[in-house]
Amino acid sequence: MKCVVWDLDGTVWPGVAIEGPENQLPTPFPWVLAALAALEARGVVNSVASRTDPTLAAALAAHPDLADRFVAPQLGWGDKSEAIGRIAAALGIAVDAVAFVDDNPFERAEVAALLPGVLVLSPEELRERFEDLFPEATTDEARRRPDRYREEQRRLAAEQDFAGSRDEFLRSCGMVLTVSGASPADVPRIAELVARTHRFNTTGEQWSADQLSALVDDPDWFVPVARLADRFGEYGQISTALVQRGPSWRLRLFMVSCRAAGREVPVALLGWLVDRARADGARELLVEIRTDLANLELRMLLRRVGFEAVPGEGPTAGGALLLRRDLTEIPPVAHLTLEEKE
Repeated sequence: MKCVVWDLDGTVWPGVAIEGPENQLPTPFPWVLAALAALEARGVVNSVASRTDPTLAAALAAHPDLADRFVAPQLGWGDKSEAIGRIAAALGIAVDAVAFVDDNPFERAEVAALLPGVLVLSPEELRERFEDLFPEATTDEARRRPDRYREEQRRLAAEQDFAGSRDEFLRSCGMVLTVSGASPADVPRIAELVARTHRFNTTGEQWSADQLSALVDDPDWFVPVARLADRFGEYGQISTALVQRGPSWRLRLFMVSCRAAGREVPVALLGWLVDRARADGARELLVEIRTDLANLELRMLLRRVGFEAVPGEGPTAGGALLLRRDLTEIPPVAHLTLEEKE
């Protein structure tokens, strides 16, 4: 679960807010405040889908205990399934990474019927299952995830207010992509990306932390990591690749966090890998890609930058297709400054 979407009336607080004093919200349940804080500490984002007067959004944003707790909140009179869809889209996550908490059985049934991938819970079920559903975060990157999503909301708001084109806005962000070889300290975050990244993941192959640690120290492998920052803040470590060195460099796994994928980060990283492979004396760059995963955007991107199927090569033992590209340059991404660190 990457996000918990909360109902408000009867769930976050007792009673119905619009039936109380104007511009005054009910006092939240103490256990809910504790749960909101615990979720954030575990890297889970909180949001709201409430069937209520949209003008309550200002009071929610100003509440001393709830201000800045909820990312992309949705307050209105429409169906909650639609509100949850908008939240997932705003965060760039799939709905099956969302849990929905509501005291009303009708609302839970509506969401369960129309969004079967969402984990639907009553407040009592959330309390009973909390520790199983939301384990402690294992990396600083995970603990900072809610802040990253808040920064992303500020980016989106700034883009909407920007008078120029999208390309001009991206250039104004001052994005810096820093790439380096992985160190042992990077392994926990790499393992997390392996487990959590789906849309921009070539094979979905699972590698344990022990396996990854061995690759980092193996001269026959190259494991680069990438970090992204802009004027709004730090995205953190957003990509990694597992590369088998040889006469042909072979990408066994390539993944990019969905938070950064829309910035043309995958193109910049693939261009950098092409340059590194050429400098290493390789003759081509190969990539394994599975076509039965939800990674269509990544497959289209690989085609766009010149990867083609290897003639006569069937699927690998893991069911992946093998694509290749010569080592001619991939044009750099104009709005990204790429810095390499040893």
